[in-house]
Amino acid sequence: MKVFKFGGASVSTAEAVRNSVNILKLYPCNKVLVISAMDKITNALEIVARKYFNQDPEMWSAFQDVKNYHDGIVAELWGEPTELPEVEKLFNQLIIRIKGDRSLNFDYEYDQIVAFGELLSTQIISLYYNKIGIKNRWVDVRNCLKTDDQFREANINWELSTRLAKRQFTFESDDLYITQGFIGGTLTNQTTTLGREGSDYTAGVLANLLDAEEVCIWKNVPGILNADPDFFSDTQKLDELSYKEAIELSYSGAKVIHPKTIKPLQNKNIPLFVKSFLEPEKSGTIIHAVEHPLELVPVIIMKKNMALITLTPNDFSFISINSVSDVFSLFAKYRLRVGLIQQSALDLSLAFDEPEQGIENLISQLQQKFEVKYNTGLDLVTIRYYLPETITQIESGRKIYVEQKSRRTARILLK
Repeated sequence: MKVFKFGGASVSTAEAVRNSVNILKLYPCNKVLVISAMDKITNALEIVARKYFNQDPEMWSAFQDVKNYHDGIVAELWGEPTELPEVEKLFNQLIIRIKGDRSLNFDYEYDQIVAFGELLSTQIISLYYNKIGIKNRWVDVRNCLKTDDQFREANINWELSTRLAKRQFTFESDDLYITQGFIGGTLTNQTTTLGREGSDYTAGVLANLLDAEEVCIWKNVPGILNADPDFFSDTQKLDELSYKEAIELSYSGAKVIHPKTIKPLQNKNIPLFVKSFLEPEKSGTIIHAVEHPLELVPVIIMKKNMALITLTPNDFSFISINSVSDVFSLFAKYRLRVGLIQQSALDLSLAFDEPEQGIENLISQLQQKFEVKYNTGLDLVTIRYYLPETITQIESGRKIYVEQKSRRTARILLK
């Protein structure tokens, strides 16, 4: 049994959905398809969620954009405007949701609304496959992937999810299942999400729970590249990576794989392939157990929208372990992801993903004990297997805030 994950770009148009059929035909075996929301629909539903939470009347215009997009995909796939009862039912559920009173918890409301992207994409694709004779079963993953109630970053209940998943994905009468990435459900059937770009993680989790032989993530690139082609020219494909190297790259911000994806696969030694849905016959990149040393070209990862806070104790005492502990407790409270740390006798600097709600409350609390300096809108560049000329190229003409080097990794925070 194989687990395939189709990202938003691979199902963004009617033509792309039809192309996915060709990929399935290359692999005549039992499969679970984990599918993301189509194209930029997660972004569009985030707009709906924010406008709903802020009671902005333009919410309905944003909702209509989402509906028009899916109606257009259905019309192209069916050859004419068509109302699919299963899809209309989902839209009616979303309408009821955003017509109702909101809670005071944005993260909760976010999950209840944004999850419709995956529910809609999988229903449309499942119905289309059945229409053209590819028999499949649609599964609501919220019924078998159970999580806690940490909305927008839910944690999986592994023991319960294992039992429920094996009960759902039996392959007794079906050899193809279609389900959602990114979302889960609590014990009380509240919808949760697993973190942005979490569909890769879902594929890794289901592969682990169902003992899959491999996972394949289908992208619009030929495999994992040594740099983001949106920012760098002359990129090179990496033919193989170890689990450890893939974790390093994803933690540093590599977009091609969600950071949590690798561990469930490594635990059961399940290989992960990253391939192009445009050229499915090509080998792509394999992530697996590697015994031999890897000799890689410099791998450059850029994370944008980073913030930097530098703290100096108000009484000019040394930065102590207690000071560090207090700061990290505060960062954990605000669920901020720290990507770089640097400490001297009097200063503690932390670079982290800039939150959408701003950092004013964090700064206010830090100022009770520290003098606080901060910058926003920075880039954090990580270079694995760096060369001196690679660092020079990255730093040229840019203001450097923090630079760190270890044996294999250089990290530079810059404007």
